[in-house]
Amino acid sequence: MSSDPWGRVDETGTVYVRTAEGEQVVGSWQAGSPEEALAYFERKYEGLVVEIGLLERRVKTTDLSAKDAQAAIDHLRAQVDEHHAVGDLAALRTRLDGLVSTVEARREERKVQKAKQTDAAREAKQALVTEAEELAQSDQWRSAGERLRALVDTWKGLPRLDRKSDDELWHRFSHARSAFSKRRKAHFASLDAQREEARKAKEKLVTEAESLSGSTDWGGTAARYRELMTEWKAAGRAQREAEDDLWNRFRGAQDVFFAARGEVFAERDAEQTENLKLKEELAAEAERLLPVKDLKAARAAFRALNERWEAVGHVPRDARPRVEGRMQTVERALQESEENEWRRTNPEARARAAGLTGQLQAAVDKLRTQIDTARASGNNARADKLAKELEGRQALLDQALKGLQEFGG
Repeated sequence: MSSDPWGRVDETGTVYVRTAEGEQVVGSWQAGSPEEALAYFERKYEGLVVEIGLLERRVKTTDLSAKDAQAAIDHLRAQVDEHHAVGDLAALRTRLDGLVSTVEARREERKVQKAKQTDAAREAKQALVTEAEELAQSDQWRSAGERLRALVDTWKGLPRLDRKSDDELWHRFSHARSAFSKRRKAHFASLDAQREEARKAKEKLVTEAESLSGSTDWGGTAARYRELMTEWKAAGRAQREAEDDLWNRFRGAQDVFFAARGEVFAERDAEQTENLKLKEELAAEAERLLPVKDLKAARAAFRALNERWEAVGHVPRDARPRVEGRMQTVERALQESEENEWRRTNPEARARAAGLTGQLQAAVDKLRTQIDTARASGNNARADKLAKELEGRQALLDQALKGLQEFGG
């Protein structure tokens, strides 16, 4: 006989599972050892664990309906209750009970959500009806008509209410649309004269658009085309057959102009890209002048590079600060070298530095003599005081000597 904490196999090959209500027969095993029997039914238990885990995830992370979830729970519960597996069956029942609670909570949430959606749909449809009734009185035929069509699309996308409420709101909505349609038809019956005026106005716009199609005043002409488009929209519609022909001519004239402008701009962009490459090469050549060793030669070379730079021409706007900054960095380095050279060779500054150094050297020599005299006379306190003063003067002298060395002396 073989057993584990949740089951056993007796001498006849009968497999039992232990439960709170006592042992339950799982099945009979004659095909192998008792250990194999227990392992087989433990695997069936693990299979149930996996199935319940999958169902838990589906309930939590998908839109599984409450009906389908409950059916799956009942199916798994039936398998657990049949005791055809070895393991903690009570734990599985507890998990299934938890799933039932979760599904029920989800069911209630969906009921509340559906009620909210219904209320929202009712408010939305009431708002659509109110807006449609306002639009029914509008004289803005095109925009109001387009808006009413958009309202219909919005209505179709909303959930249905109860039949009575939905029918009442739809009747008001439909009546508003019909009233607007009747007024619009009556209005357009008298629009022939206005359409003829629109045709004449657009004919003039087309004539001007065609006269501008060969212009090379890119900025001014493009701005005028935008103005013509605004005037076109404001002119109203001509008769249908005239409208399409005029529009094709109007649009065609613009296309000719903008295609020509596009070619010119493309050539300009290509030229500026090549200019950028040349200026980057010049900047790299200028950077090789640093650090400055021969100031005169470096300055002459930089002037020659700068002349070539000025002759190159424009580069793309977004690259300009970067490439110009490289040249400016080199120029600042040359200026600093010139200033350092001037300071080093300035006779007045050199004389001042030499004079200060001499004064400090005399003061240091005097203090050393006074210290020696004080020590010889046994006045160590005075000697120590003078030694501290000497230390400060010596530091100033060292600094002055270093400055004098910068002047080459």
